[in-house]
Amino acid sequence: MKLLKLCEANRGFYVKAGQFVSSLRQVPKEYSSTLSSLQDQATPYHFKGIKGVIERNLGKELSDVFLVFDEKPIAAASIAQVHRGLLKDNQEVAIKVQYPGLEQQMKIDISTMTILSKSVSWIFPDYRFERILSEFERAMSLELGLLFCLVFAIFILFFVCLCSMVSCTRDFLQEAKNSERAARLFSKNKIVKIPHVFRDLTTRQVLTMQFCHGHKVDDLDFLRDEGINPKKVAEALMKLFAEMIFVHGFLHGDPHPGNILVSPKGRGGFSLVLLDHGIYRELDEMFRLKYCELWKALILLDSQKILRLGEEFGVGKYAKYFPVIFTGRTIESKSVLGDHMSSEEKTRLKHDLRALRMDDISSFMESLPEDFLSILRTDGLLRSIVGKLGAPRHVRLLAYAKYAIYGLDKQSSSESGPVKHVVSTIRTNMSYLRLRILVEFLAFVSQANDLRNMHVKRLKRLVHEFMNFFYKNFLHQATIVGGIR
Repeated sequence: MKLLKLCEANRGFYVKAGQFVSSLRQVPKEYSSTLSSLQDQATPYHFKGIKGVIERNLGKELSDVFLVFDEKPIAAASIAQVHRGLLKDNQEVAIKVQYPGLEQQMKIDISTMTILSKSVSWIFPDYRFERILSEFERAMSLELGLLFCLVFAIFILFFVCLCSMVSCTRDFLQEAKNSERAARLFSKNKIVKIPHVFRDLTTRQVLTMQFCHGHKVDDLDFLRDEGINPKKVAEALMKLFAEMIFVHGFLHGDPHPGNILVSPKGRGGFSLVLLDHGIYRELDEMFRLKYCELWKALILLDSQKILRLGEEFGVGKYAKYFPVIFTGRTIESKSVLGDHMSSEEKTRLKHDLRALRMDDISSFMESLPEDFLSILRTDGLLRSIVGKLGAPRHVRLLAYAKYAIYGLDKQSSSESGPVKHVVSTIRTNMSYLRLRILVEFLAFVSQANDLRNMHVKRLKRLVHEFMNFFYKNFLHQATIVGGIR
């Protein structure tokens, strides 16, 4: 409770950090449940100050713009609170209003963090924050952005503080642009809903958008009452973000449960309402393609390709930890995807990790591209939500496998003629078919009561070897026929 009060009293960065901590399954439940109110129910700002911000920005009295304006906010978070209103034409809207004095408060927060970070670096030389500090300084010079150091909760438990930089806009005009772009990208998706922005009632400090009904994505009681399958919600969520990462390279950077609503459609149907488009990351195109290749290699456990991509990402020897971080397997694993680590693998991994020093972790974090850090943070939040929804691990793996292949096809399709495009499409579909059969089969057998049964393990191995043979031989012939070798 003291930690909650601390975050609420200091607002801004502290509320944002509390939101992140509350979204992690690895954090003790007493902390995550207490801090979860920061996702959308933080202590609100008094209405007089909020009213002043709205009227100064719109240049009109509230009564001249709104038929009804609810003085009690429906949500309050790190940089703004949201009120419900009714326009003169009876359209129901949500009005997001930035807290007065936010910019000055952020400058103070960053100055405090800078002093603390430099102090830690001086006392503990292996904790290197130079890159993070330079990113903060660069961000402060930009009109549109601030960077937040958010990824720290898990590592506090191990006396380690790791930081991820995410551009958090305090300019609602930019947020409106992000929202409209995301809406265009997913305009054909019947499940995803992004609120319409009212441009004539939107400024740097006020954002007016369509009001969408729904409950937080991890509200299991609500899902149960509406007859909505939590696993289906998890699948839709992972497909949404997998498409963002691998296909569009335009990533929503703050998917905590308060920013994702489930809106029922009846008979178990639902929509996912995506809110708060202030934090986005535009992935570098070369990075996007390499990341697609990395996930393809991770699913197939192609250790040589993983290590090669690690060199291209600039992480060198630390690339061997990619399979552990993303799929829960070691790079030397002989098991197929879906198996747990053997006791020998766990022993080797523990021994390897014990040998790591803080200097190694600092070097690893410093070497990661900024795009990678953004994805890691988002992926961590998504994993926590999917876990809370009770969905099996393969839901995430299958979504990433599918869209990694689609992301690679996007590149090849744009560079090829009609014939090569057809062959490219065949290759893409076969690549995905192979990965899908592999992941779906392993998901099926993972539900067996005894995964240690030798017959099951042998069958899994045979399927894996058959798919390797089929994939290589079929695609070899398709390549020759298409004349693209």
